[in-house]
Amino acid sequence: MSTQFRALWVEEKQDGVFTRSIVTRTVEDLPPGDVLIRVQFSSLNYKDALSATGNKGVTRKYPHTPGIDAAGLVVESSAPHLQPGDPVVVIGHDLGMNTPGGFGQFIRVPAGWVVKLPAALSPAESMAIGTAGFTAGMSVEALQAHGVAPGAGEVLVTGATGGVGSVAVALLARLGYTVVAATGKEDSHDFLRDLGAAAVVNRSEVDDPSGRPLLKERWAGVVDTVGGNLLVTALKTTRYGGAVTACGNVASPKIEMTVFPFILRGVKLLGIDSVNCALADRQRLWAKFADEWRLPLLTQMVRRVGLEDLDHEINLILHGGQVGRIVVAHKL
Repeated sequence: MSTQFRALWVEEKQDGVFTRSIVTRTVEDLPPGDVLIRVQFSSLNYKDALSATGNKGVTRKYPHTPGIDAAGLVVESSAPHLQPGDPVVVIGHDLGMNTPGGFGQFIRVPAGWVVKLPAALSPAESMAIGTAGFTAGMSVEALQAHGVAPGAGEVLVTGATGGVGSVAVALLARLGYTVVAATGKEDSHDFLRDLGAAAVVNRSEVDDPSGRPLLKERWAGVVDTVGGNLLVTALKTTRYGGAVTACGNVASPKIEMTVFPFILRGVKLLGIDSVNCALADRQRLWAKFADEWRLPLLTQMVRRVGLEDLDHEINLILHGGQVGRIVVAHKL
């Protein structure tokens, strides 16, 4: 098969500078795999921006095509449960990190990476959710599993305008939680209220610099997407028996604190990883997003762009300017 396709191509020059361009490739250029997929939609995540700017902690070898999310139609498959024409979604694993990703119009991947989409969820909708929304769903499910129920009290979401945060706000509100959204973007308060936030606070209000080991209890649960001192402050202000999920480190990968929130208040810190999530869990969560977790507000948090728009969007997300979800629509 010699089908040509367009892809974002990130190259490392001799002087250590990384450049991005849109190139033409063929499916023969793709690595071996069980399933060839025509990518209709992808989405932009912070990890994609890191890969697209030469971060060797994400992508070891260049040239490379980023895109940790992809959704589209099966073209060829050696797996009996995946047939040509099936709508599918691939997120996480090594896609877009060291395996050519969703910023190309075709991908070839192992069958174990591929989830057949529920009938009620289109490829475009799955990418409005993407890794960010899927991570938000994992976070909400983790809070539920640890007894944080609607009506138990306020739930804080940090980094609320970002991909994970915005879906977390919308999903928690959809499920009946009282959501407090924290953001540094003063012009995004209406956006967050429209998603269902009961209150919006400036992130400085949930970023305590005092160094005190414990602070006044407030939150029944927290979805933290930022890390660093915001995560520390969240742990110090979570109520007895509450839980805090952690999935990001854009502020810092370090947490500097005592063990007092854990041993005096029984607060639980729940790590969230969507990269290596088991296939059965992926299928279950995508089924939820197609049914009881369906978000009518998805269209309000999504902007569609093309490959040629990614330069601007990559720079925007790296500088903390992303609001909501960015979906990349491929033109074939």
